[in-house]
Amino acid sequence: MLNEINTVLLEKCRITPGELVLAGVSGGPDSLCLMHVLHSLEYAVVVAHLDHQLRPESAEEATRVEKMAAGLGLRFVGESKDVESFSRQRKLSLEEGARLARYQFLFQEAKKNHAKAVMVGHTADDQVETVLMHLLRGAGLAGLSGMPYRSLPNAWSAKIPLLRPLLGVWRETVWEYLNQQGLKPSLDPSNLDARIYRNRLRHELIPYLETFNPRLRQSFWRTADILRQEDEILQERLLVEWESVLLKMDQSMIIFDFQGLKALPLAMQRRVFHKAVLCLRPAARDLNYQAIERAIEFLNQSTPGARIDLIFGLRLNRETERLVLAGVKSSITNNRWPQAPAVGTLWLQIPGELNLAEGWALKAEVLERSPAAVSEMKLNKDHFQAWLDYDQLENSLGIRARLPGDRFKPLGMPAGSIKVSDFMINVKLPEAARRSWPLVLSGSAIAWLPGFRLAHDYRISSETTRMAHLRLELS
Repeated sequence: MLNEINTVLLEKCRITPGELVLAGVSGGPDSLCLMHVLHSLEYAVVVAHLDHQLRPESAEEATRVEKMAAGLGLRFVGESKDVESFSRQRKLSLEEGARLARYQFLFQEAKKNHAKAVMVGHTADDQVETVLMHLLRGAGLAGLSGMPYRSLPNAWSAKIPLLRPLLGVWRETVWEYLNQQGLKPSLDPSNLDARIYRNRLRHELIPYLETFNPRLRQSFWRTADILRQEDEILQERLLVEWESVLLKMDQSMIIFDFQGLKALPLAMQRRVFHKAVLCLRPAARDLNYQAIERAIEFLNQSTPGARIDLIFGLRLNRETERLVLAGVKSSITNNRWPQAPAVGTLWLQIPGELNLAEGWALKAEVLERSPAAVSEMKLNKDHFQAWLDYDQLENSLGIRARLPGDRFKPLGMPAGSIKVSDFMINVKLPEAARRSWPLVLSGSAIAWLPGFRLAHDYRISSETTRMAHLRLELS
């Protein structure tokens, strides 16, 4: 067994004895086996144990792990945490809360101790149970591939890999090794609790299925291994497609090229959305089929300005050329949108030029009316250019963001006016852009809403003799 695990460590986990690793050790059979195997293979190991405070004997078990580590000459780090309160505060099941607390602890200690990897004692039996759970719940190729030997990036770190060197070792082999070495693990009675879903699979469903196929566990493990290899090929393709459609990504949002994403094959669209959600919510589990399908439907049927709440506090926002996945409370900005000053009003003399935020500038020139100028105006398709009646304007133009109660008389509305907020909704200006979208003023009146419409009172008419040519440009 030692030779096989050594090969796995070198080839599949990609770790060598000269590198410091942190091993999560509960004191149970699997983790105790992992600790002893790593010591036998002369790995530099920090033993980490989290006392979940869920059983009266948990403190005693923590002390026992510390003594066993000391007996092997291994460094020990431990922590005690009220996992029940931790889970309740986060509205998680006790099982899920314990898992989250445990991995947070392991990766914090790995970083603190400069460990090159975190190792856990998942076995081949754990792999079979995981795949069966995913199958019963419904999963794609990634879910049916089970757990990999090496996960990087993972939900807890982009730099420290999570390694599972015992993933090809069966539980009975673990017990044989412990008996040979005279090691006595701690046994958690909750592992026999049939109210826990995984335990019911382990103690009831799998034995029942083995009456149909005595080698069911080996068949499931082998199937998962095959699917994982095929999934790796698709993941390589995903990295290429991801880069081709990604416009921007940070901790709060991911922005895709809408048409590029829509052109991808359906299977790749699913993977892009799956990856995007996990990038923004790395600790999330159970990303369900329904959420991904809602994202696919939104991609193919939404109109600019539409949005839907997706999952885990994330929202999809459709813009004309972009699809934005962000937290519900995230502020979505885009330097391709013109930006008004955050507060107050800026003023521009005509002719002149005024620099705005994010590389935008408003330029104004005065033209004598001529057939060429009128022709240029009529043929113009750039919505960030406008021609206004110069003699109807004040000597300087104001630029500011919208204010509550702003009203506007768009071209084609000779009488009455419309709220600027309603106009922005009608033209499907993305909600995130409305707050800082610049308005061009003549005195206190709105003369132009760049990108959309000039005001009716400042239009070029048959009586116009001089024209103000305005251009809003991104350098």
